[in-house]
Amino acid sequence: MEKIAKPGVKAPTRDAEATRNSILDAAEQEFAKVGLWGARTESIAARTGVTKAMIHYYFENKENLYKAVMERLIAKRRADLDSLCVDDLSPTDAVSAVVRNLLASIIQNPNVGSLMLLEALQNEGRYYMETSVGSLYGPLIESLKRGMQSGEFAQGDVVHVTANVVGMCVFYVIARDNLKSLWPEGTDLLSNEMCQAHIDSCLKMTLAAIK
Repeated sequence: MEKIAKPGVKAPTRDAEATRNSILDAAEQEFAKVGLWGARTESIAARTGVTKAMIHYYFENKENLYKAVMERLIAKRRADLDSLCVDDLSPTDAVSAVVRNLLASIIQNPNVGSLMLLEALQNEGRYYMETSVGSLYGPLIESLKRGMQSGEFAQGDVVHVTANVVGMCVFYVIARDNLKSLWPEGTDLLSNEMCQAHIDSCLKMTLAAIK
């Protein structure tokens, strides 16, 4: 329950947008850990320091909060892709730019890969399809098509190539706790050095495969 300000005492002003973003940040962490099915509104409230009632005030229910988290992630990803202006680049440079951008995105925010995986496993992609109006894979698909049409890339099934490139990039981050056994004990797979090595490896393998 909101506290009633005493006479003569100015009540603190609540920044609605900041509160909403704080809830989304906390919800993103919770959903990335246990998905929509396992997430609890109480846990999200505890992460962000607001009341459960406040979360319901902004989002009404857990499903709407989950959709809002997905929409925010996808909107940011779209903005990142739009900033690349891949149509102005050669096919090779365009593919390289998209792959680098994808890798930077999931390395900076490992929640992205975890959320997408849990969305696929728990919800069969339902909410992803509802919030992703326009494919996030479009720039990569179109860049690969241009390269195949111009003879710069080998001919192939562009959708399968896209899926395999994205999978190669994302799996390293999602499965880092499993994969760490491949390196000496104590190696941080998300350190700057290891991430740069992963980026370089993905780019080399992608360009070698498509050419």
